[in-house]
Amino acid sequence: MIPDHVEVAIIEVGRRLDRQGLVPATAGNFSIRLDARTLAVTVSGRHKGFLRPGDVMVVDIDGRPLTAGKRSSAETLLHCGIYRRFPEAGAVLHGHSIANTVMSRAAEGESITLAGYELLKAFPGLPTHEAEIAVPVVENDQDIPRMQQGLDLLWDGMAEPPPGYLIRGHGSYVWAADMPGALARLEALEFMLACEMQERRMR
Repeated sequence: MIPDHVEVAIIEVGRRLDRQGLVPATAGNFSIRLDARTLAVTVSGRHKGFLRPGDVMVVDIDGRPLTAGKRSSAETLLHCGIYRRFPEAGAVLHGHSIANTVMSRAAEGESITLAGYELLKAFPGLPTHEAEIAVPVVENDQDIPRMQQGLDLLWDGMAEPPPGYLIRGHGSYVWAADMPGALARLEALEFMLACEMQERRMR
């Protein structure tokens, strides 16, 4: 059973991100942690701007469906990987935008550095714009468990893993303690990536 407020939060975030062009067609997926072993996640194949009650299902922390007759995206396993790794994570958002697609494809290294932006304050530990963050860019892979293994290795090597990453040519993932926090981080990340893309055009 999914609490009404959880389903409403997921439906509302889908509408907001659709208005901003961050989840075109059936792209993206969202989740909220229900408890230590389960999460509510969007079902596969739905346009996120037109989600309705019933377009959210429950899976366990390993991605196994607990709602009969419904299927979530294979990328649900990436949500599960975040929840397993970061106990403080309460919500995960995955979006697709022009900016994150273009910038992740153009990135020559394994990260994109964002520096000097006011919206860096949306990320933990960055109280002012006088900071920078390296957002990891990982290779796209249709083998989702293998991708998650790579992410776990990446996080193992980081002193402070940022609550977000990009999949090259594919999309962005962010997480936070709750849905409002995750939404703020996704919007901040997407804004900064759009600024970076615009600056490249002006050079």
